[in-house]
Amino acid sequence: MTEHTNPTAKLEIDGKTYELPIIEGTQGDRAIDVRALRQNTGLVTYDPSYGNTGSCTSNITYINGDKGTLWYRGYSIDDLAEHCTFLDVAYLLVHGFLPNRKERANFSQLMNTHSMLHEDMRHFFNLFPEHAHPMAMLSAMVVTLSTFYPEMVANPDESIDITVTRLLSKIRTIAAFAYKKMKGHPIVYPRKDLSYCANFLNMMFWTPVNDYKPDPVIVKALNQLLILQADHEQNCSSTVVKAVGSSGANLYASISAGVSALWGPLHGGANQAVIEMLESILSDPTLTVQKVIERAKDKDDPFRLFGFGHRVYRTYDPRAKIAKKICHTIMTHLGVKDSLLDIAQELEAAALADPYFQQRHLYPNVDFYTGLSYRAIGIPTNMFTVLFAIGRLPGWIAQWLEMRDGTEHRIYRPRQIYVGPDQRKLDKNWIQ
Repeated sequence: MTEHTNPTAKLEIDGKTYELPIIEGTQGDRAIDVRALRQNTGLVTYDPSYGNTGSCTSNITYINGDKGTLWYRGYSIDDLAEHCTFLDVAYLLVHGFLPNRKERANFSQLMNTHSMLHEDMRHFFNLFPEHAHPMAMLSAMVVTLSTFYPEMVANPDESIDITVTRLLSKIRTIAAFAYKKMKGHPIVYPRKDLSYCANFLNMMFWTPVNDYKPDPVIVKALNQLLILQADHEQNCSSTVVKAVGSSGANLYASISAGVSALWGPLHGGANQAVIEMLESILSDPTLTVQKVIERAKDKDDPFRLFGFGHRVYRTYDPRAKIAKKICHTIMTHLGVKDSLLDIAQELEAAALADPYFQQRHLYPNVDFYTGLSYRAIGIPTNMFTVLFAIGRLPGWIAQWLEMRDGTEHRIYRPRQIYVGPDQRKLDKNWIQ
């Protein structure tokens, strides 16, 4: 990023003019630097939900919402999804470069070394009620890691590889154990002879009475799906991770908070919401695709069309294009015919042809097809967001490290505009 003293933006307040520096990113993004605004003018900016506020500079992820561009460390999402594994991309996000053969082997070995959970942690799963949502278990178990691995708390500068592999490997094991808890099946431990995604699938689906073997086509598809979700700039959960971390909280606590933020139906929970929406359409014979489109356009109708539109993209989400292709690959390979996919494609075609959606730039986003892919693989709906959390973990770690090591690192503390009552005095009768 290059910072300029000139040009500047001029702001006039009460007849007095102030000059504010303009900073520019490597891809031409420009921002008005308002860090000294309150000090110089007594005013703060007002931007609910921070839609027009740049909270930091970053060299991790670049998004151009108008062109539908997404890069991780300068590499396009298309190239990474096609040619890399999820662990390659995780290494890239955290280190800033793709691993060579030796680095990849070392990273994989560390991943295997740290794949096991402490046996005492395994027993914690028995304490959750049968109906517990796996995201609740995931968040609780991630923060619990800090009690079993306090060296990370005491020494935050330990090897980045150890930090990353411990979390990446164990979150996959925690997720699989949570699934087994829901199913009432015995726990399946990780195997040293399987790759990251193959290991996860084996821990999910192997039982003593089946002969499950990870399918290479499905393993590749899972790698690609996780890559699509690995980072996405300053989104809600990444901002939460950094906000918690800015207080000095350890990495485990920060990631646990990110898991909770991702759980929301407007964020990572959207892929689950898409499936539930499609199921409700399928179950109601009176609800045609065109009627769904009309309901979505009716501002007085509480119905919400999940999987369309994005806060950043004003064109087709580049991840959605890849996710759609992955979905068709999985279903063709498995010979699966899913009525929900038929409805999804009808909805997409109808929405893309409708002027209402065109004018508002409401295109399918990444959530629209990822849930259908997970469903075809055999992953239950309430585990979809857990998969999203596994995929997003490298981005959270990279963002946390960048925040911690940055020269602009300060505790997050937004300002507000108070609109409450004037000072009031307690009624003496009330006190008595």
